[in-house]
Amino acid sequence: MKRKFKETDVILIGGGIMSATLGVLLKELDPSINIKVFEKLEAAGLESSNVWNNAGTGHSALCELNYTNEDADGNIDITKASDVNEQFQLSKQLWAYLVEQGKLKHPEGFIMPVPHLSFVEGEQNVDFLKRRLKAFEGNPLFEGMELTEDHDKMREWVPLMMEGRNPDEKIAITRMEAGTDVNFGALTNDLFDIMTSYEGAVIHYNHAVKDIKRNENGTWDVKVYDEKAKKSEIHSAKFVFIGAGGYSLPLLQKTKIPEAKGVGGFPVSGLFLVCKKPEIVEQHLAKVYGKAKVGAPPMSVPHLDTRYIDGERALLFGPYAGFSPKFLKTGRYTDLIESVTPGNIANMLSAGAKEMKLTQYLISQVIQNHEARMEELREFVPNAKSEDWEIVVAGQRVQVIKETEAGGKGTLQFGTEVITSKDGSIAALLGASPGASTAVHVMLRVIKECFGDRMPEFEPKIKEMLPSYGKKLAEHPELFEEINKQTARALGLKEK
Repeated sequence: MKRKFKETDVILIGGGIMSATLGVLLKELDPSINIKVFEKLEAAGLESSNVWNNAGTGHSALCELNYTNEDADGNIDITKASDVNEQFQLSKQLWAYLVEQGKLKHPEGFIMPVPHLSFVEGEQNVDFLKRRLKAFEGNPLFEGMELTEDHDKMREWVPLMMEGRNPDEKIAITRMEAGTDVNFGALTNDLFDIMTSYEGAVIHYNHAVKDIKRNENGTWDVKVYDEKAKKSEIHSAKFVFIGAGGYSLPLLQKTKIPEAKGVGGFPVSGLFLVCKKPEIVEQHLAKVYGKAKVGAPPMSVPHLDTRYIDGERALLFGPYAGFSPKFLKTGRYTDLIESVTPGNIANMLSAGAKEMKLTQYLISQVIQNHEARMEELREFVPNAKSEDWEIVVAGQRVQVIKETEAGGKGTLQFGTEVITSKDGSIAALLGASPGASTAVHVMLRVIKECFGDRMPEFEPKIKEMLPSYGKKLAEHPELFEEINKQTARALGLKEK
C-alpha cells in the first residue's frame, strides 16, 4: 500500500468545464472547503471542453430543432427546449456575477454574441418550423424569434448560404439575435484561475487517476499516478466528483457503487470542416442548425457555425460522426472492450441490437471522403469549394447505455447523465450535449444531492449568484427581462 497523502474535503477528477464550475461554486459557497483537482493532461480544458472539440454553441434551444419533438398528431413539445434555455440562463448568471465581482475579467475571451438560426428545406419542414415558432408564443425566453421564407431577407441574414442557391427552392429560417458562441476551453481556464485564487484549492496536472476505493469510514481513496515523478500516490477525500469526459465511465465502474451497475457506454467521434479564409468567414455571422438525417444521433445535427477562436473568426460545419473505441481523444483503443463487464453486457448487447440505424449511419459517415462531406456542406453553402475547407477532428463523446423504464434494457441516452451514490459521497458525470452549456445547472444538482444537509446554509449565497434559482423564468417574464439585461450588460451580449 502506497503512503496515503494528506486528506482533503473534495477531489475533482478531470480538468474540464464541469470540474471547474463545481470547484468555483463550492469555493464561493464555502471558502474553507479544501479541493484537489487531478488532470492527466498538461493543462485544463484540453479534452471535451477544448474549443476545437465541441461546437461552442451556448445551447439555449434557440436553433436546435432536436429539442422540440413532434408527436404523431403533429403537436410540438417545447418542454425540453424551454428547460435547456432555463439551464443556460443559470450559466450566464454565474458568469455575469463573477464578472461583476471582478473575478472573471475578460468575458469577451470566452463568450461572444452570435445570432442563432434554424434552417429547413422542403414544404413539410417549412411547415414544421412555422408550427415550432407558434408553439413558442407566450414564452419570454423565445420572444423576438423571427421567421422568413423570403430569399432577399435571407441574403441579409446569411449571404454565404444564399449565394448560388436556386431562387425557387422552398426554404425557411428562424432567427434569434441573442445567441452566443462560447469558448469553453478558455472559460474552463478562467474558472480554474478563480478557484485556485482561494486558499486550499489546487490543480495537479499530469496526474492520472488509476483507481477509486471506498474506505470503511465512508471516505474515498483515490490512487493517482504522477506522470512526471513516475510514482503513484493515494489521496483521500470525503467527496469525489468524476468529471473526466468519456473516461468517467471506467472510473465510475471502479467505485463499485450499486448505482453504476448495468451502465455502459458507446463512444462516438466527430469531425468538422473548417474554413479560415477571411473573405469567406466575413460573409457569415451566425450559428445555423438544420435537421438531423434519419438514423443520425441528435449530436449529429448539421450546423454551420461562426466561431471565435484565439481572437479570430472561423467557420465550422458538421459534425460528421465517426467511430473510435477510444473514450477520449487521448484514450486507448481498448477503452470500449475494457468497459464491458458482466454487469452491463446485457445492456450493451441489447443496445447493439436496437441501434442498427445508428450503426448503419456511423458506417456511412466513416467511409465518406472529403468530396462527400463537401456535398453535405453544399446543402448549406451551395458554392462551397473543396480547397477552402479542411477537416478538424472533434472530441470523443461516450453516450450512456442503461436500462430505463421507458426504453427497457440497453437504452442509448443522448443527453447529460449524473450518477450519484446513495450517501452522496461520490458523483460522476456522463454523456454529451447540451453538457457544457448547462454546467451550472448540472453542478447545482450535484451539490444538492451530495451536500444536501448544507443546502439551507448555501441557498442565500446561491440566490445572490443566481437570481432565478428556484424559479422558472418562462413563468416570470419581468424577472427574465431584468436578469437578461443584467447578464447581457455584464457579458457584452445582445438582449432579447
